Amino acid sequence: MMELENLFEQATRQKFRFPYRGMATTEDLWDLSVQELDTVFKALNAQARQANEESLLNTKSAEDTVLEAKIALVRHIVAVKQAEAEARRNALARKEQKEKLLSLIAEKQDQELRAKSVEELQAMLDAL
Repeated sequence: MMELENLFEQATRQKFRFPYRGMATTEDLWDLSVQELDTVFKALNAQARQANEESLLNTKSAEDTVLEAKIALVRHIVAVKQAEAEARRNALARKEQKEKLLSLIAEKQDQELRAKSVEELQAMLDAL
């Protein structure tokens, strides 16, 4: 498999088009949802299967190489989008946990203050 950077260079230089609502550019793929990218992936896989069925020769044509590159690009973009979604979910979970802990700390501090006597609370107030 080609190096990822070379795949994107090839895609932009050769102006790859992907089967989605007409034709989508490589840049357009980043705007698609994972489900929409899966549709593109399935269409490309169908093309690849058809290309393999039609030939009795084991030689790869230029079209086969381009098709493999397109499939690799879609796979990469889906993987990146899934990783980003997972990172967002993890960040949200950490934020919720942090807020819960801060809330519990505030409750404990309030309990400590409630346990103090009036004289202790007055002394604390006078110190402010």
